[in-house]
Amino acid sequence: MIHVLSPADGTLVGTVADEGSLGVAAAAQRTRAAQPAWEAIGPDARAGWLFRYRDWLLDHDEELATLLQQETGKPWQEATLEIPFALDLINYYGARAAGYLQDEHPRPHGLGTAAKRLTVGYRPYQLVGVICPWNFPLMIGLADSIPALLAGAAVVLKPSELTPLATERAIAGWSEIGAPAVFACVTGAGEAGAALIDVVDYAQFTGSTATGRKIAVRAAERLIPCSLELGGKDAMIVLADADLERAANAAVWGAMFNAGQACVSVERVYVEAPVHDAFVALVTAKAAALRQGEDSARYQADVGALASPAQLAIVEAQVQDAVAKGARALTGGRRSALGGTFYEPTVLAGVDHTMTAMREETFGPTLPIMAVADADEAVRLANDSRYGLSASVWTRDASRARELARRLEAGSVNVNDVFANLFTFPVPHAGWKQSGLGARLGGPYAIRKYCRTQAVTESRITPRAELIWYPYSPRKGRLAGRLLRLLHARDRGRRLRKG
Repeated sequence: MIHVLSPADGTLVGTVADEGSLGVAAAAQRTRAAQPAWEAIGPDARAGWLFRYRDWLLDHDEELATLLQQETGKPWQEATLEIPFALDLINYYGARAAGYLQDEHPRPHGLGTAAKRLTVGYRPYQLVGVICPWNFPLMIGLADSIPALLAGAAVVLKPSELTPLATERAIAGWSEIGAPAVFACVTGAGEAGAALIDVVDYAQFTGSTATGRKIAVRAAERLIPCSLELGGKDAMIVLADADLERAANAAVWGAMFNAGQACVSVERVYVEAPVHDAFVALVTAKAAALRQGEDSARYQADVGALASPAQLAIVEAQVQDAVAKGARALTGGRRSALGGTFYEPTVLAGVDHTMTAMREETFGPTLPIMAVADADEAVRLANDSRYGLSASVWTRDASRARELARRLEAGSVNVNDVFANLFTFPVPHAGWKQSGLGARLGGPYAIRKYCRTQAVTESRITPRAELIWYPYSPRKGRLAGRLLRLLHARDRGRRLRKG
């Protein structure tokens, strides 16, 4: 049995079974058996079930948000954002799934294949395994599962053992609407996650780079595909002509949202020297005004608790390392007097790349700010990282912003905004470097990634034998060579030269 504790005060908020490998095997067998019929009903019928599920989520949104708030320590405002994301996702992809999965008929590429009819079809992987993290259990779990279900796959989802309650309840809703048994939740610790990778046909993981690397190795051993969204150390570049008020508001929200526990959190800021002091003053005042606490009263807190004592220790160690090396904590810089796993919203000035707060993922409510001479130095420092998930550029010069965005080594770049790409489904969310493999979202890619492509080539003209088939002979060989030269050469001399 797994006991789920509130990170805010350590109280017991619920229990779930530790299903282990046996539970995973049973869920995989059950959902795999139901998958062929699920695929056979077609994308429009599958979308119909997802639309019914959307309505169930709407009818239970407060119940789910309450569970989420209790197990994660999020402020109520943030706990209520995860279900609307899933609803938007269902509406967007449910309306487009049939079009994205429709057979395609490319034109033959030349005279040699002109008599062929070409078809590219999309067939789902039978069973997809989703392992989702503790920071956004519902949003990430459903964001990965919904496109897979629409593709025609069955899905077994394993939530983090720290935050399984809301996810388990949400997936129970799939059964409550009477939907086919192709969507299951298994709860457990590391054994269940490892077992899941061993029984699925496609693995989708969101979490740490260290764990993602292990999953990639096991997937490679099994020769199954995987998609990984891993860590981030997202940079924010503020140029001298930026709207400082908007940039400061975005920096504080982007760094402190979900107590900084997001792969796309603003984790380091590079500000051109002429506006550095003004920007730091704005950010410090805004961060100091944030309300922190347990938010059961709803809308009484802006920043919640960290997910675990282990995460609290990481944040504390990074801040202490920065201060020991010369940084200044302009606000915060210590554990909160509230107790639990609260850490005060912290603004660090005077930082540099010798500090772990500027190089390693923090996943906490910290905002380190560094002055730079110009945009070129900012880009160089932003790219000086093993991570490459997302970044942002702040300037009133649109063409300059686009030019800088193309130079940043990150899967997503937002201009005058922070992680807005997550809510724009037509574009992919992908990590470069050690921030991941593959992507989520991205229009048709979100569904097609869970499919195997199948090419069907039909011959419209069917003689008894083709020129290049057996038996070989000098005459046929010379004729084939001349025809191929005629087709592939691009000048008259080479086309007519005898081979």
